[in-house]
Amino acid sequence: MFDSIRKKIGTFLFGVLAVLSLILFLKFKEHSDFKKVVTALQADSRAAEVLVTESSLDEATGSFTTTIKFLEYDYKGQPLTPRYFTFRGNMIQFQALVVRFEDGYIERGHRMKGKSAYLFLKAFVLDGKNTQEFVITPTQGVPEGYKVEGVPSKMQKEIWAHFWSYVLNPKARKGVGVKNAQIEAPGSVFVPGTLYDIRIEHDGGLRIDAKPIPAVLRGETIQ
Repeated sequence: MFDSIRKKIGTFLFGVLAVLSLILFLKFKEHSDFKKVVTALQADSRAAEVLVTESSLDEATGSFTTTIKFLEYDYKGQPLTPRYFTFRGNMIQFQALVVRFEDGYIERGHRMKGKSAYLFLKAFVLDGKNTQEFVITPTQGVPEGYKVEGVPSKMQKEIWAHFWSYVLNPKARKGVGVKNAQIEAPGSVFVPGTLYDIRIEHDGGLRIDAKPIPAVLRGETIQ
């Protein structure tokens, strides 16, 4: 009888340990998945490249029509599917949400908060009532460039829902190391023959760098 009770106790304890092990594994997996998503949000140096693919001038009005190729890079530095936007005008701006973390995190090179984070929201040309805009990333969703392979989509949606609440609600982000979150809209006059780099500064915001297209590529159509 004593052996029977001992076996039952042993079986019970084994079951408890199994359950605890499963809980710890799930918690670790959840934490690991969370870190993957947060790491994906960290800004890299290059955020996107822009190239004018077509430009025409209306002699009567003196206004340009400009088509740009917008190529965004994901968190691994790989290019996403390019997008093409056509505007009446060539003074084009990119609206982006930039999240800065507290200076201490930047100085220490914190693994998750050592760089500013960004999300492109829109490309637009201001022209009063004729303002034109194209949505790049809808709010409340999971941005295309930050989807993480191997992490359940449901969890990514939940994490991003928290992210949006932190960013859009000052009270919600208080105490999580966010220095500030603001909308920035860097812009430039976009002309043919120039390659535009949109870059993120790790302790600051977005900037646009322009440089001539290499001579060897001029006049070539490259697929």
